[in-house]
Amino acid sequence: MIVAPPFGQADLSNCEQELIHLAGSVQPHGALFTLRLPQLVIEQVSTNVAEVVGLAPDELLGRPLASLGESCERRLQELLAKPANGAMPLRFDCVVGGRRRAFEGAAHRVGSSWLVLELEPNGPSPVETVDLDGPTIFAHLTGELERLTAAATIDRLADATVRTFRGLVGYDRVMVYRFDPDGHGQIIAESRDPRLDSLLGHHYPSTDIPQRARELYIRNKLRVLVDVNYHAAPLFPARLPGSGEELDMSLCYLRSMSPLHIQYLKNMGVTATLVASLIRDGKLWGLVACHHYSPRNLRLPVRAAAELLAEVVSTRVSAIESYAHTQVAMQVRRLEQRLTEATSTEGDWRMALLRSPRTLLQPLNASGAALFYDGEVLTTGEVPSSPELRALLSWVEEQPSSEIYSTASIATANPQLQSLTPTASGVVAAKLSTTRPDYLMWFRREQLDTVTWAGNPAKPMISDDPRELSPRRSFAAWTEIVRGTAVRWSEAELALAGAFAGALIDIIAQVDAVRLLIAESQLDQVRQKVAHAKEPIAVMDARGRISFASTMVTAEYGPRAGQVGQDIAEIFADPQELRAILATVFREPQSWRGERLVRRASGELAPVIVRIEVVPGRDRSVIGAFMILRDVTHSHQTAVARRALEDSLSEVLQGVGRERTLDGTTDLVRSILATASLAAMDVAEAGPSTPVAPVLRELQDSTRRATELCWLIKELTLAN
Repeated sequence: MIVAPPFGQADLSNCEQELIHLAGSVQPHGALFTLRLPQLVIEQVSTNVAEVVGLAPDELLGRPLASLGESCERRLQELLAKPANGAMPLRFDCVVGGRRRAFEGAAHRVGSSWLVLELEPNGPSPVETVDLDGPTIFAHLTGELERLTAAATIDRLADATVRTFRGLVGYDRVMVYRFDPDGHGQIIAESRDPRLDSLLGHHYPSTDIPQRARELYIRNKLRVLVDVNYHAAPLFPARLPGSGEELDMSLCYLRSMSPLHIQYLKNMGVTATLVASLIRDGKLWGLVACHHYSPRNLRLPVRAAAELLAEVVSTRVSAIESYAHTQVAMQVRRLEQRLTEATSTEGDWRMALLRSPRTLLQPLNASGAALFYDGEVLTTGEVPSSPELRALLSWVEEQPSSEIYSTASIATANPQLQSLTPTASGVVAAKLSTTRPDYLMWFRREQLDTVTWAGNPAKPMISDDPRELSPRRSFAAWTEIVRGTAVRWSEAELALAGAFAGALIDIIAQVDAVRLLIAESQLDQVRQKVAHAKEPIAVMDARGRISFASTMVTAEYGPRAGQVGQDIAEIFADPQELRAILATVFREPQSWRGERLVRRASGELAPVIVRIEVVPGRDRSVIGAFMILRDVTHSHQTAVARRALEDSLSEVLQGVGRERTLDGTTDLVRSILATASLAAMDVAEAGPSTPVAPVLRELQDSTRRATELCWLIKELTLAN
């Protein structure tokens, strides 16, 4: 059992578990107050309160918040009256010791009993501080939003992002840092002072950012380190009175950073940092990392502007990647059409699939492919020998159940298959059956790769002194020649492989359904295939009665729905309408496709796309038909989410129309809404296999947050 080390007591062997959210101290440029709700009594403070607000801890503990002045308490009560899930920014003036002082900061709830207030002086500072007025911020954001929205690829978006951030905050180096599926990071864009060496393209191992830190980056999307050489101000008392628990500082923007991280930055020569999170689908997609080589702070409106930019960039990432899924869906539809035509004209979809290598290989940038079906192996392009392919199939079949298996290095995954490396170092295997070893596989030949790491990832400690914290002391570029690997499969390529497999599964199910009606000699074999089809398929006789149904029919619509002789119309919300459709389909005869409501086994109604294909006999009489039901609840949810987003944008737009401001606020809000609208169109065009509704809801929340930040910037700058 791994014991999580307390904050500040981790070493390189257990830093992944360090309790960084229980830091128990703050950066000294600001002070922290823990208030008991609802009385707003000060129960805990950082020990530097005298330097920040002019009152010592013993003058504050146990006293009401009004000890800081009525202005502070009044402003906080106003914020508490508003619903808020995260930090609530604020500015106020108060008189302490007969001296009027201006403060800014943020407040957030911790559980139901505590409110954390963080403050820093809003005035002259010994540290270089970025302080921009409202018109300057609005002019910068409005101009840059157009550039961000126009970016059609991730690379262009990343380049625009680093220029936009650096133009706003002025740090010496600004980078976009993207995570791969294994958690490793790569700098994909950089804007820097020309005197600095470039880090563009450098890779960083996943261990550089522990999992706990990644979780906090999702919760607290903007983090500022003012001076790496700071002396932390501890909390006093160390534990919350009454509960004996340490304060959860997950949302504290003043929270001290792990000594390991501080040493890491010192080893790089970095003095101050700003890090903004880029969130995609609720996960940490990447970071905007800003480095400065002297102490540097940001005023609250500038922080809000940086957070707004990060929200806009996250929105655009979602839009660009969702558009890529749309292109995948289009390619799959074309493939499905070709295979369906080949099945009708030639009776065999397999040869049509492999007849044109370009059609199958190019979308995944593969050098070869193999189809394992019905015990046969068909190939195209550069592939291993038949015995090697059989060995690969046996090994893939033994892997944990998954629709898609992929690797960029088969020799690493299984050294016994090292002989495949020249032609099949990279493998993607898409499963086509739940009961048999049927697969479609793509291969990539070995490609020697040069990876530039920021320091040697194999040497995390160089110092001979075990007491000295020294994460990868040398940050000189370290180049590694990687052998036995292929180019890594991208998420879009893996999605395309899954979609191709889904199209084949559809074709297979259709062909097998026809065989069930016209080939009694193959009935037992075909019955198993149809029964385990991934979508509900019902085979009907010429009267519209079920002669066979896949297990998905009974699983979705109840045991009675799949019984032989059952009227399939009974599962529909309007049985009479479905019977009329079947009568027309059999009389013509003709195919039919449309959307209808069906009743699930649970009793709830669900929308489905109904596809009915009539099967004629040799004498042109109707043997029967098969029906495929495809649930489109997700599509409906997407439509609802999109309408909700449009209504939200319309509501904000109406509010903008009522505003009459000359400081650029209105134009900026309109730009944000235009960005969100364009992103919504890209997201909503994604294929049915893509979870669009959550992305649209996330886009709605992000847009609302961005507009709130815009008005906040206006309010804060007007308060100056």
